[in-house]
Amino acid sequence: MITSKYADGLPLYRQCHILKRSGIDYARNTLCSQVVKTGELVQPLINLMQEKALDYSILQMDETTVQVLNEPDKSAHSKSYMWVMRGGLPDQSSIIFHYDPGRGRAVTQRLLLDYEGYLQTDAWHAYDAVHSEVITAVGCWAHARRKFKDAQKALPKAKQNTGGKLQQALAFVQKLYAIEKQAKEQAPDIKQQTRQENSLPVLNKFKSWLDKQNVNPKSKLGEAIAYTLKYWSRLIVYCNDGRLEIDNNGVENKIRPFAIGRKNWLFSASQAGAKASANLYSLIETAKANGLNEYDYLKWVFTKLPAAVTVDDIEALLPWNIDRAELVNYARA
Repeated sequence: MITSKYADGLPLYRQCHILKRSGIDYARNTLCSQVVKTGELVQPLINLMQEKALDYSILQMDETTVQVLNEPDKSAHSKSYMWVMRGGLPDQSSIIFHYDPGRGRAVTQRLLLDYEGYLQTDAWHAYDAVHSEVITAVGCWAHARRKFKDAQKALPKAKQNTGGKLQQALAFVQKLYAIEKQAKEQAPDIKQQTRQENSLPVLNKFKSWLDKQNVNPKSKLGEAIAYTLKYWSRLIVYCNDGRLEIDNNGVENKIRPFAIGRKNWLFSASQAGAKASANLYSLIETAKANGLNEYDYLKWVFTKLPAAVTVDDIEALLPWNIDRAELVNYARA
């Protein structure tokens, strides 16, 4: 049932209807309370996954809305947020969902209290609170490109694909992504060299071109140019380290299953439910990121975790520490 809701986006009330058609009358409230309790009980594993994510010096973050009906001092229609981290060693990826009523600087300061390294995000101002000598801001070219795409969409259809300043700007960005495509399978040190030799010259030409443009700052193109210039120092950081990515799409893609599910289940009834959902999404998305079957992994964790009494016991349940052949045999038994 947890796999169906959090991996497949099937709300619990629909699952109860499906069960009822098969002669199983399972109360939705009972199922909801069991799911919340399960989400609470996996907290030790989530804590360890988050530690692993923050131990590595590259982290991506993004956030998305969630509606929670019963929150102190907030109306039922107000917005709360799921903050999502993507970090950890390349072969030990952790995807962490964190529920919070707010979207302000206090959240980023709390979540990243002990983090040191690169932080790749969009331009939301809450992340500015943690940029420091030990946390380096990395920009997202997908967001910059989106600004120019929005300017393109604002034009009449007959002019969207014609020449001019807008097409020139998009051509620069396309060149950057073409280089990334060619360097995708390269080792980090080789990729860094590729970017220094190929991407930086394109970036320098693009910056020179942007500085020379004289357009209406209130136009869509003017806004796109202003955005790109404002965050230029962050947008070029990815060339300094081959482990970095050109954009923040890696973490945004991890939010999509949540967004799809949100369209179906619409809201969380309580803060406890939102926190449990965050934990269960974290388990499932981390399992998927490490190439595991999410159902098999949950079955393993839910069976083994009650007997885990030490940190070593819990660490043995992390996706990258499980013997995959043993997991498959166990799950199918």
